[in-house]
Amino acid sequence: MIKNVNKIVIVGGGSAGWMTASTLIKFYPEKEIVVIESPNVPIVGVGESTIGGLKTWTHALGINEDDFMEYTDASYKLSIKFTDFYDKDSGSFHYPFGIPFTGHFGPNPPISHEQVLKVWQYKKGKEKDLPIEDYCRTYWSVMSLVDNNKFSLNEKGILDGYYPEINAVYHFDATKFGAWLKDRYSKPRGVKHISAEVINVNTDESGVANLVLDNGDSVTADLYVDCTGWKSLLLNGALEVPFVSYDHILPNNRAWAAQVPYVDKEKELEPFTNCTAIENGWCWNIPLWSRLGTGYVYSDKYITPEEAKEQYKTYLMSDKMVIPRTQEQVDSLEFKDIKMRIGLSERLFVKNVVAIGLSGGFIEPLESNGLFTIHQFLFKLVDALNRGSVSQWDRDVYNVGCKIMFDSFAQFVSLHYALSHRIDTQYWKDITNKMFKDMQNVDVAQLSGFYELAKLKLTSGSHELTGGINCIATGMQFYIYNVLEFVDNPVLKTNTLDPVLKEFDKNVLLFKSKWETEAALAPTLYEYLKTKYNEA
Repeated sequence: MIKNVNKIVIVGGGSAGWMTASTLIKFYPEKEIVVIESPNVPIVGVGESTIGGLKTWTHALGINEDDFMEYTDASYKLSIKFTDFYDKDSGSFHYPFGIPFTGHFGPNPPISHEQVLKVWQYKKGKEKDLPIEDYCRTYWSVMSLVDNNKFSLNEKGILDGYYPEINAVYHFDATKFGAWLKDRYSKPRGVKHISAEVINVNTDESGVANLVLDNGDSVTADLYVDCTGWKSLLLNGALEVPFVSYDHILPNNRAWAAQVPYVDKEKELEPFTNCTAIENGWCWNIPLWSRLGTGYVYSDKYITPEEAKEQYKTYLMSDKMVIPRTQEQVDSLEFKDIKMRIGLSERLFVKNVVAIGLSGGFIEPLESNGLFTIHQFLFKLVDALNRGSVSQWDRDVYNVGCKIMFDSFAQFVSLHYALSHRIDTQYWKDITNKMFKDMQNVDVAQLSGFYELAKLKLTSGSHELTGGINCIATGMQFYIYNVLEFVDNPVLKTNTLDPVLKEFDKNVLLFKSKWETEAALAPTLYEYLKTKYNEA
C-alpha cells in the first residue's frame, strides 16, 4: 500500500508528462508535483489530431480555449474521413462526431442507435444505388459543415444534434501543446520543473526507491509517473514489467512524418482529419492553422523505410491530396522517421510506479487515439488517488480498467483493416486473408464477440465509440444487423416499415434542407479562424 501520497514525481515531459502534471495540480493543488524532463530527449510530437474525450479533459481542467488554441496553432475537427480503406480507389466515407440525430422519426417514439442503423440499412436494401455517404448525411447535421469546409458554433441550434462545445475537437501542434501546458498551466499553478537526465533508478521492495540525476541530485517521491515514452524507463526498465505486443491485430510499426506548407490555405484547411489507405498502410492529413501535418503509417515487414518514404512522397504528389505537391515542393520537406512500439504493458500500475502515455502502451495513430489513452488513464488515476492511500485493490482496478479500455479501442482500430477488401499488395492480402488466423490473444471468434458487445454498447449509447462502429462498418459495406429482425417497436415492425420509411424520407429532406441552408450562411473554417486569431 502507498500511504499518504503527498509527493508525485513525473519522469518525462511532452504531451503525456505535462497532461499528467496539469491534471494532478488541478485536482490536488495541495500535493507536491514535480516534472523531471530531460533536455536531451526529443519529443515525438506527431499526435496532432484529437477525438471527443479531450474536450471532457479540457473542460475538467478549466482550460481557456482561446489562449490554448492560438498558442498551439490549432484548428477545429468535426469528423474523420477514410479514403480507399474498403478497396483501392473505392472512395471515401466519414465518421462525424456526436450521436446520430433521430428527429426524423418524430419526437415521441424512442429510437436507439441500433434502430437508426437498421432503418438506414433497410432503405439501402431498397435503393441499391444509395451512396454509402448518405448514412452520415442522414443522421449527422454536422456533415453539412464538413462537406463544405464550413464551421459554426450553432448558436441558434439549427444544426440538430451538433454541440460544438463537445463535438468540435482539435487539430494542433503536439509539441506546442506540451509547451503550453508547461508554461501556461502547470508551472503557474505550482508544478516544479527540473531539467535534468535520470541516470540511475534505484529500486527496493516498494518499487522505485529514488532517482539519481545527472546534476548529482537524488529525488524521492511517494508515487512516480513514468512518461518516458517508448523507452519506459521506470515501468518496463527498472521494474521489468513485460510489454505485450499487439502486432497480431495491429500490423503497423513505423511512420514517416512531414510538415507541409499550405498552397491554398482556405481550400486545404478542412474541418476533418483525412486518412488515406495506400500500398502498405495509410497516410494522414491534418490541417492546422498555419500548415498541414502529414504522415505515412506502415509496416516494415513488407517494405523498407526508404521504399516507404518513396511511397509517401508519391502520395503527397497525388490527387489524394486536396492540392497535389510538386516534386520540388516534396523534395524541400524535412521527413521524420518514427519507430512505433504497438501494444500494452502487462500491468500499468505496479508498486509505486504508474505509466501514462507511450511508456504504458500505444495502439497506432489511426482514430487519433494517442492522447485519448492519456487523458482516460489520468481520470482513472485520479479515481485511485481520491481514495487517499493506494492499495493493491486500487492498482488492480486501475490495471484492469485501463486494459479493457485499451483493448476495446485496439480492436476497434483493427476492424479498419479486418473489414477491408483490398488485395492490391501483399500487405493488404495478408491483412484481409490471413492476419487474423495468426492471432495470439484475440482470435476471429473473439473479434466477432467484440463486435456483438459493441452492438450492445451502441444500443445503450454509453460508449466512446458509439458513432464509430456504425460509421466504419457502413463505410466498409459491412452491415451489422439483419434488417428482417426488427425489435418489437410499433414504429419499426416489418409490416409497417414501408409507410414509416416514406414519412422518414420526407422528414430527412426537410431537415437536410434546413441544415444545408444554415451551413451556406456559415463561414469557411479558414474565415472563422482568421477572425478568431485576428489575422488580416
